[in-house]
Order: sequence, then C-alpha cells, then structure tokens
Amino acid sequence: MSPDRRRSAAAKPTAALLLSIALIGCGRNRFPTYPANYHEFAYVSNGDSGTVTALDLVYLRKDRVIPVGRQPTDMAVNPLHNEVYAVNTGSNSVSVIDTTTNRVARTIGVQRSPDSIGVAPDGKRAYVANAASNTVSVIDLQQRRQVAVAATGEGPATARVAPDNRTLVVSNRAAGSLSVYSITDSKDHPLQFREAFPGCIGATDVAVVANSAGEPQSGSKAFVACSGSHQIMVVWLAASPDSWRGRQDASLQHDQLLCTLDVGKTPTHLAVKPDGGEVFSTNFGSDSISEISTWTNEVLGTYMIGAQPSNATISADDSSLWVTDYGADSATMYSIDDGHVEASVHTGSHPIALAFSADEHLLLVADAGSADVAVIRMQSKDGPTLFTLLPSGGHANAMVIKSFRAKL
Repeated sequence: MSPDRRRSAAAKPTAALLLSIALIGCGRNRFPTYPANYHEFAYVSNGDSGTVTALDLVYLRKDRVIPVGRQPTDMAVNPLHNEVYAVNTGSNSVSVIDTTTNRVARTIGVQRSPDSIGVAPDGKRAYVANAASNTVSVIDLQQRRQVAVAATGEGPATARVAPDNRTLVVSNRAAGSLSVYSITDSKDHPLQFREAFPGCIGATDVAVVANSAGEPQSGSKAFVACSGSHQIMVVWLAASPDSWRGRQDASLQHDQLLCTLDVGKTPTHLAVKPDGGEVFSTNFGSDSISEISTWTNEVLGTYMIGAQPSNATISADDSSLWVTDYGADSATMYSIDDGHVEASVHTGSHPIALAFSADEHLLLVADAGSADVAVIRMQSKDGPTLFTLLPSGGHANAMVIKSFRAKL
C-alpha cells in the first residue's frame, strides 16, 4: 500500500503548466466540447488517508480532496440526484457527498464495519452490508438517516437491488451464502426476509440481471461470485404473482437455486453487458475471465487475460470488456464480438477499479499501489492510449463517476 503523496504548494503551478502543455501538444480540440454548465467528476475512495478524491473530467485535473470517515471502501452513485456515497468501514458510517459542491453534506451512522452499498433504482433508499455485525442497514436517502436494520448471514459482503426494486440480495462472505429479501413500503419493516441459499464459498460480488420478458415485475436472476472457490452461483429471484411469468407458472413466484457454474479460480468481480445477455467474471487466481450466458445459465468460455484480473467494465455498445490487471499494472481490452484481446495499456501500480466517462471518450483506472488514476483516451488515432496520470490518495478502493448539468 502506497502512502498518500502530498504535493507541495510550490509544485502546483509547475504541474498545472505541464498539464496545459500536454493538452496543447496532444490537440485539446480533439477532446469533446461540453456546454458551460456541464460537470463530470470521478470520485476515488482512498483507504489510507480517509478521503475521497474528486477529479474533474472536463478539465482533467484534481478538483479537491474530500475528508470522509476512516478507511473508505465502496462507493455508489445516486441515479437521480447529485449525490455519491462513500462507505467508511473504519468509522461505521456513510458519507453523503454533494456533487454540486464536492463537499460532505451528511454523515450517516450505520452498523459495524460496513463493506458495501447498493442504491435503489429510484434513488430513494440505499442498503449497506455491515460485515462485523451480520446486518444490512436501510438508509432513507431523502431523510439521510438509517431507518431500519435487518439480519443477514455471517460476514455480509455485497448488497444489490434488483432492477424492479422489489428484491434485495446480500452475499455473505463468511457464511458462504446469499440472503434474499422483499423490499416493502412499510416504515417499520422495509425488508422482509425470503430465503437463504448456502453453498457459495467466500461469496462476494453479486450481479442482478432482469429477465428477458420485458415486464418490470417478472423476476430476475442473481449471479454470485464464490471467491473462495472457482464457481458462480445462479439464483432465480421470484416473479410477482401479477406478472406474466407469475400467472403462467406459479413455481416462478418462488426464489430458486438454478445452478452453480465452474469458472476460473477466485472469481472476484462480475460485469454485466448492458443488454443483459451475458455476465463476465474476473478470475483473480487463474489470470482469466469467464463468459456466462444469462439466458441459458452456462459458461460460454474461459479465456486468458492479464495477471490477476480484479475488476471489469463493459462498453455501452456491448462490444468491449475492459479488465484491470492488478498483477501486471495494466488494463486490457477484450473484444466480446471477436473473442480475443485487442489492446493492453500500461497504468499505475496495482490497478483496482475502472470506469468509463459518460460519453466513453475516456476510461479511468484507479491504481491502489501508486496513488493515482490513469486516464486512457479511447478515440486516439493509435487506439486506446494512456493520456495522463492524475493524483488520488493512498490505496484506492473504489471509483464512481457522476455527470450532471448545473442550473444556470
């Protein structure tokens, strides 16, 4: 883990001048032109320094360093409001960051050792998995406070909301299981436990995919990374009795374990194609990725990638998968359509998280070992290329991107 690198005040003009020269030399007019009121920031949680770094993606510079709680880990974006959330594992809280000011607007207390946060599609609630208290906290994002707590399995790791906002799933790392809850409108009992599914050793990341019927209430599937083994668990999440599927087949009104799939060793992260047709797992222990069909629940193939793949994201057109190679200090692009590696770009040390800018002109890669973020241009004449490195803080854990237009 690298210590947080602090630049002296005297060095700032030099850094700004060098960046200006770089922008001019590379042809700044080849970058997108944005309206005057357009803002876009990348937010990086810095585990060693108790901060979140806000990077301005319009001007490609550090906007500010935001003090949050101790050991910030996971982050999430509100889809409807100008807020992002940082989970402070070391201080049992969640920081609400107002993206219009890039300052902490509220700190919300939760339970012990919060590990992840999932935000509802309507932006009204968030759910926080508390690893040391074996609970999940329900946060009212409008009131900005914890309103309920529900029991989970041992060592909850990841909380995810189904696209229809009817179901919450929580992976339990220590218990090796998945907990499933109904989301209700009740103020006293907003979560109702439905089912638990054991048999997923070291359960960590979860991807929830809507079914193909096109109805909001017709069920989903949860794919769970069993990081202590080489498997992905697949669970059917119950359809509403009033939906087409529920009316056609009453058995689909119940949660069901569909199968467990063999992938590479130590699957750590799951990335879903925007069209929902496939899920990719990064297999940290076998230097590979696995492609899974969400329609047939089968592994279509496992392919070698860079050393120790840790995280992945997929382009909006479903064509390309980008993977952070934690052990190779690089990011690799895999062509989903062609089935082979197309490019590899050197980053900083131990890349851990990555995300596209809103227009996918840039790919941002947060580096845990070198306290920086690699900015990769996606549309240069030579293909994807490293454009610059922007400073972050000590030991990046997560990164999210938020774009919005300010009121004039």
